[in-house]
Amino acid sequence: MTDVHARNLDLQREWYGESLGERFRRLLDRLDLSQAQLAAVLGLSAPMLSQLMSGQRAKISNPAVLSRLLQLETEVAAPGWKALPRLEQERRLAEIRAAQQSTLSVPARPIVEPPTDTSDPVAVIQSLLRDVASAADLEGAAELLEPRYPDLAEALRVLGAGRTQEARAYYARITFGR
Repeated sequence: MTDVHARNLDLQREWYGESLGERFRRLLDRLDLSQAQLAAVLGLSAPMLSQLMSGQRAKISNPAVLSRLLQLETEVAAPGWKALPRLEQERRLAEIRAAQQSTLSVPARPIVEPPTDTSDPVAVIQSLLRDVASAADLEGAAELLEPRYPDLAEALRVLGAGRTQEARAYYARITFGR
């Protein structure tokens, strides 16, 4: 992996809470689709999806594509998704594919597994915050809190939208005074 790919994957984790490859792979597994089929639902070309997955590109630049990704993650995370008849699943995928407006207010609900090591408080806190809001939403909340509650704003930024290494250092400083 080149430095550019590693940097792009780091940026994806910062912007989206995890790499896009991880998010897309969960969808591919859950939906039993090919990459080309998933790309079609999202409104991307198959090569672009591949580049985002591998870290050749860092960002989903089209807000409508990001909106469809969030809608798709929300839809397939619903407990009853797997029980739906295949035709109903296909109808819902077609609705998402046809969505043109950007509805970035759709809550980001990726299919996530809880942290396996619950003895790691930083991992638990980051998982919780990233399940509730995107990195951009956490940054926005921090900006709103900053004037009156600067310490809380910093906690949101570092623990919610920051890198794990920085979050661990912050947690140690706050908790143990180091």
